[in-house]
Amino acid sequence: MSTGDFVLAAMQISAGASGMAAALSYALTVLLLIVAFDYAFGWAERKVIAKIQARHGPTYVGRFGLLQNLADIIKLLSKEHAVPQKASSALFTLVMPLMLGLSIFLVLLVPFSPDLLGPDLGMGALVVFVLLSFMPLMAFVGGISSGNKFSSIGAQRSALMLMAYELPAMVVLASVGALAGSYGFLDIINAQALTNWFAFTMPLGFVVFFVAMLAELERPPFDMREADSELVAGWLTDVSAPYFGLALFVDYTRMFLGSLVMAILFLGGWAGPVLPPIAWLLLKAFAISFAIIIVRATTARMKLDRLLRLGWVALLPLAILNLIITFMIFMR
Repeated sequence: MSTGDFVLAAMQISAGASGMAAALSYALTVLLLIVAFDYAFGWAERKVIAKIQARHGPTYVGRFGLLQNLADIIKLLSKEHAVPQKASSALFTLVMPLMLGLSIFLVLLVPFSPDLLGPDLGMGALVVFVLLSFMPLMAFVGGISSGNKFSSIGAQRSALMLMAYELPAMVVLASVGALAGSYGFLDIINAQALTNWFAFTMPLGFVVFFVAMLAELERPPFDMREADSELVAGWLTDVSAPYFGLALFVDYTRMFLGSLVMAILFLGGWAGPVLPPIAWLLLKAFAISFAIIIVRATTARMKLDRLLRLGWVALLPLAILNLIITFMIFMR
């Protein structure tokens, strides 16, 4: 090997090592953001709902109850993990880790700032939303494989809910892609600049997508698959304490992902004055999360047939109307 070939090979190895180090650093940073958001959201949800219901919420463990979540995590993880006797052991065991892995992977696809970017897929918004829709199907597999009738009913509800909100959300996403000229997250953020947020450009689409995202994340009033008054804990009825804690982490991670996606699609992403870009994105995501908490505290659970009717009779026509208005006004 000549000296030039040796130098070139060394440079390639060095570039590969630096690329792996950058990817690892990005992954660790995003993981820390996920853990921080999940912990903060879990505490804030309990405190806000308690305030609305004239209760105190977490109070005694740590100042303002800030360590209550940590105590709950330790309690859940310290208990025994058991698989139901009638369950399909392999499926039942694998579903929850797969859901967690998919949730974290989807968050890794979301850009947090111009300097904190994951892989640019060019159609990031479409890819994330399509893969996010696999979550209810994985919950369906988990519920069916448990061998419990309550879990099976909750699993079937999770799959049926897809028919109510998936199409309206995709139609609104098509409107966003038309306005931005792309389904890439970076292009969507750049198209909104500082003031031209799509939430103001198409408020009807924003409302429809927000409702559809509540159903996608299966947050109240669309938490049919875990209806405690009807199905005990729905598809989670037979899971052990460690898996229940894992399920909470998955749900909160999905909440983080949904809030980030909405902030990017409709609120300009990281665009904003004075503060660092990542701070603006996280503030907007927290604002959307707070709105989701308020909806949970102030609405009653909806029946499945009413959700289906809402999706096909109300959300879908409104999403199509939003698409027509978008093309008539902005695409001429």
